[in-house]
Amino acid sequence: MSSDPRRHEALIDALGAELTPVRRLLPPWLRTLGWLLAVVAIAAGLLMRYGDQPMLRRWAGAPDLAWAAAGAVFTAVCAAWCAFVLGVPGRSRAWAWLPVPGLLLWIGASGLGCLRTWLAPDTDIATLHQSVDCLVFIISFSVPLSILMVWLLRRACPLRPALTAVMVGLASAAASASLLEICHNFDAAATDLLTHALAVAIVVGVNVAMGGRLLSRH
Repeated sequence: MSSDPRRHEALIDALGAELTPVRRLLPPWLRTLGWLLAVVAIAAGLLMRYGDQPMLRRWAGAPDLAWAAAGAVFTAVCAAWCAFVLGVPGRSRAWAWLPVPGLLLWIGASGLGCLRTWLAPDTDIATLHQSVDCLVFIISFSVPLSILMVWLLRRACPLRPALTAVMVGLASAAASASLLEICHNFDAAATDLLTHALAVAIVVGVNVAMGGRLLSRH
């Protein structure tokens, strides 16, 4: 028995009437810019509170600190961009290598702080208690930045939610470490470096555990 074309057309019309239009996502670079504007707003608030002169004096006396800050900023930008790119279906996981150069610069320049007492004995080194304050700072600022990025990614469809969550955590932690430079009154040392590394590991780990689930599509 041949099928009735009119019934097929009626069925198609009925199904089409129930569909709701989907708002197109902004391109990854534009969503990255939106997230970075939130970071810039926080930075502006910290600069109003602490000023930029203490930070600039530290950088002038120890240029490796400026390079480390530049590496952290570059890592934050690239990791954020990578997270939004990975939220687009069909994008290669090779994008995850994008933050690596900035991360290497950040780690390498920060690693010179381990030699601080040999290279510049008169520099002001943070105590263990003060390094813990840095840990709290990075984690505290990473939480809202991570939540904001996960919220921006929820309408996307990351096919690799765990890898995307790693980029979210890395971007948030790197941005928070960059913000710390504004009010960080000490030169880098081994304890400070280890505290920062611990903060980054905690932020990335929590994002993988929580953000990965939120970004998954079951």
